[in-house]
Amino acid sequence: MTRTVSHDRDYLPGLGRGFLTPFYDVVHRAFGVAGLHRLMIGLADPQPGMRVVDLGCGTGNLLVTLAGQRPCVDLVGLDPDPRALARAGRKSRRRRLPIDWQRGFGQELPFPDASVDRVFSSLMLHHLDDASQGEFLAEIGRVLPADGVLVLADMAGHARGGTDGHGGHGWHGGHGGPGVLRHLRRRAGAVPADAHLISRLGDAGFRTGSPSVYPLAGLAITVVRAHR
Repeated sequence: MTRTVSHDRDYLPGLGRGFLTPFYDVVHRAFGVAGLHRLMIGLADPQPGMRVVDLGCGTGNLLVTLAGQRPCVDLVGLDPDPRALARAGRKSRRRRLPIDWQRGFGQELPFPDASVDRVFSSLMLHHLDDASQGEFLAEIGRVLPADGVLVLADMAGHARGGTDGHGGHGWHGGHGGPGVLRHLRRRAGAVPADAHLISRLGDAGFRTGSPSVYPLAGLAITVVRAHR
């Protein structure tokens, strides 16, 4: 089965405002997100011939890195923000990397059942409300085969759902640069690391290994490899 995809859901761009999208990559470099992406790629360990999907791909940095490291992998980046996808497309064209950038939402994946070998989700889950998180994880479970792998990174202890009513992907708070960091630190409280995220994945039918913790801009980012 393939889901019918609509493009009329609400979402926030990666830095909270569309005009800030050109600064997305500045934030990526300043906060050291590239190291997080390398960790996630190592955990996923995609092999030639596999289909790999990055949900909430933003301007495409994770898949551009992966394409440079591991050729002959079928790469798809999905994001609701057309501005971010346009920037991702320019990056891959300059490097002549065969990456398919698609506009869409994690709650309505445009892929048949059991057709994706690896799924990435990086710093996205906590932006979804509880209902959207359930839809998101259910869709990932639908498109992964029995031996498929999800590698998910999110702020430790904060896969509790967005508070602004949006079911889209974005750095909420409406600011780039230091404003993004202030927002992330406000959300990073004293909730025990990993517990809620692991529980959420278990409720969605995933089996998880021991999580890793990646330090990012003074925050603890939980990184989990999960199987159906």
